[in-house]
Amino acid sequence: MDTFAKKIVMRKLKNEELGRKSIEEYKRASKIPIVILLDNVRSLNNIGSIFRTADAFLIEAIYLCGITAKPPHKDIQKTALGATESVEWKYFEDTIDAIKESKKAGYKIIIVEQIDKSISLSEFYPEINAKYVFVFGNEITGVDERLLTYGDKFVEIFQSGTKHSLNIAVSVGIVIWDIFNKQTGIK
Repeated sequence: MDTFAKKIVMRKLKNEELGRKSIEEYKRASKIPIVILLDNVRSLNNIGSIFRTADAFLIEAIYLCGITAKPPHKDIQKTALGATESVEWKYFEDTIDAIKESKKAGYKIIIVEQIDKSISLSEFYPEINAKYVFVFGNEITGVDERLLTYGDKFVEIFQSGTKHSLNIAVSVGIVIWDIFNKQTGIK
């Protein structure tokens, strides 16, 4: 045994020990009242990864808008690993239609973008019993500027490196994990 390794016996959990839901159990489970809206996301691998994140945190739905590809697609499936079967999704040709429908249904629109009126994600606390749509934009151009007038709040992930941008799938993961923790108290 490696002299630096701890002599504590550990083992990885087996899949059957993780308490995973079947697709039917997932569909019947109570969801976090959050919709992830993807505005013109071009990478199929990012879309698949976002489906997995949505599944992991019992997100209500994903709205795929504009050029964002829809399942079934082999490159989405490659990273979604079946999450397109569990997570509800809907396609909108125009992102504004998705936002208007969401507002009409009582959702608050939270745009995740670096703008002059944004607050740090760490400063955003979801209201109790509120329903949210989190809008994420294109990998290169971000959220379409036409959408800014529809936002109820604007949040950004504070960064201190040279790039000041994250991969969209990473951004979705950070935001959804943060909101999930704030809404459920599970850490």
